[in-house]
Amino acid sequence: MAIHILLVEDDAETASSISRALESSGYRVTIAETGSQARSIIAHFRPDLIMLDLMLPDTDGLVLTTALKTLTNAPIIICSARQTQVDRVLGLKLGADDFIAKPFELEELEARIEAVLRRASRVREVPAAPTDQIRVDDLLISQLRGTVFLAGQSVHLTPTEYRLLVALASRPEEVLSRETLGQLVWGYQDLGTGHLIDVHIGRLRLKLRRASSAGPVIVTVRGKGYTIGAESSKLAGEEASNDDHRSSRG
Repeated sequence: MAIHILLVEDDAETASSISRALESSGYRVTIAETGSQARSIIAHFRPDLIMLDLMLPDTDGLVLTTALKTLTNAPIIICSARQTQVDRVLGLKLGADDFIAKPFELEELEARIEAVLRRASRVREVPAAPTDQIRVDDLLISQLRGTVFLAGQSVHLTPTEYRLLVALASRPEEVLSRETLGQLVWGYQDLGTGHLIDVHIGRLRLKLRRASSAGPVIVTVRGKGYTIGAESSKLAGEEASNDDHRSSRG
């Protein structure tokens, strides 16, 4: 079955040109002209990849990136005439898997698509929880609804915190490196993702502890990464607390 690409582009001529080129290469392309249309298409279909323009008539593409990441696991490539470093970095931090500036050569675009799909395929090969619900002691995550409850109390997380918690909770007691977490959360990892993981871990710990002091603990395994499990030792709690203090200062 052909790989399904959702192209979110409000310029009809550009959308038609890209669509024809990709379809001639064997891809199946659906075009959305607005963020609202993109949401509707994702609700009814399951695209394998999303190409997203930043300048849309009804929303900013960076805002839409975060929203789409809560609706689908499909990788996102931002294609935009806005070529500032801020847009590029922020787009990647918000969950995009790649950024290509307009104008671009179609050969480069297809190479980027192939690379992103390869990375996404490797991430999907990591064993995941077989059911919608993930439970670690009193922590309950519904992947279908995107909700998190701890000891019966709802925990409100950012999209990044949510994806980070799902990555850890779906592999309880397994130590995940910062590189693995970067791939699972953002679809890529580079020199900057390690620090970002540390910051988000600290904030996630604070939110979980505020919901319940008896819940599972995210433990730092020095030199290796992070793991989540039952609160089994005073050391784990102390280490988490120390990391929280460092995060709040950052």
